[in-house]
Parts: sequence; C-alpha cells; structure tokens
Amino acid sequence: MTTATSITVRVPLAIRHRPGRKTVVTPMTDGVAPVTTRADPALVKALARAFRYQRMLDEGRYASITELAAVEKLDRGYLGSLLKLTLLAPDIVESVLDGRHPERIGLPVLLDPLPAAWDAQRAAINAAE
Repeated sequence: MTTATSITVRVPLAIRHRPGRKTVVTPMTDGVAPVTTRADPALVKALARAFRYQRMLDEGRYASITELAAVEKLDRGYLGSLLKLTLLAPDIVESVLDGRHPERIGLPVLLDPLPAAWDAQRAAINAAE
C-alpha cells in the first residue's frame, strides 16, 4: 500500500496593479530581466474573439453572421468588423499579440476598412504611424 504524498511548488512572482488591470511580474534570474509584454489588452481580446467567431462560422455552428450576432448579443455590423480582423496579415497579428505594434495602431484603426492584400495592409498601417 502506498501513502499519498503532496508536493508544494513555490513560484516567486509579484502581482502589480496597473490602471485597469493586474500584471504578473517574475523575478530576475541569472541577471536577465523578465520579459514584459506591452500587448494592448483590447486588441488581443478583439483578435481572440474574431478568430473564435470565425471558427464558429467555419464549423457550421451558426449559419450566418446575423444568427451569430443574435446569439452573442452583438450588433451585426460590429461583428462583421471584428471578423475582418481574421483577414489581417499574419505578421500584423503576431506583432499585436507580442506588443510590437506601433502605439498609434489601436482597435479603431484596425476596425477601419483595410485592403485585402497583405502588402497593402502593411503599407496602410505604416502610413497610419
């Protein structure tokens, strides 16, 4: 018969309160500062929702944007604008998630009509800087 054992894991971290959110801060290890991200929470949330909604439509859970908007209790126009975020160039999405996008590029800029071609999107975003 074996006896139950427990393991305690301690992770040194601190939680800092920032305006409107909390941030987890890890300690320095081997003289290397912790990696911090400046990702815009509103942009990250909008991208996550856009890809989630797109997946729901692709899987056939909902037949149309109108039906999905009704279930999610969103305005159909706003949902359509969010879904356009799934058409962004992969490097633009990655820069937003990594917090490397220019500070002037916020959710309103990305919700504005952007060209379909990825090169044209990059040019439009660089022009907005």
